[in-house]
Amino acid sequence: MIDEEILELRRKLDESIAKDKKYNKTYKLSVELDELIAKYYKRKLEEIKTKNIYC
Repeated sequence: MIDEEILELRRKLDESIAKDKKYNKTYKLSVELDELIAKYYKRKLEEIKTKNIYC
C-alpha cells in the first residue's frame, strides 16, 4: 500500500540524513517521498470526489 511505501521512504530519508549520506542520495529520496505523498493525496481527493457524487 502507498501508506507503507511512504513510511518506508520516510525511514530511508531520515536514515540518510542522520548518517550524513551524500547530498544526491538524500535529495533523490526526498523527491521520491514528495512524489509519493502527492500521489497519496491525489488518490484521497479522487475518493472524496467519488463519494460526493454518489451521496
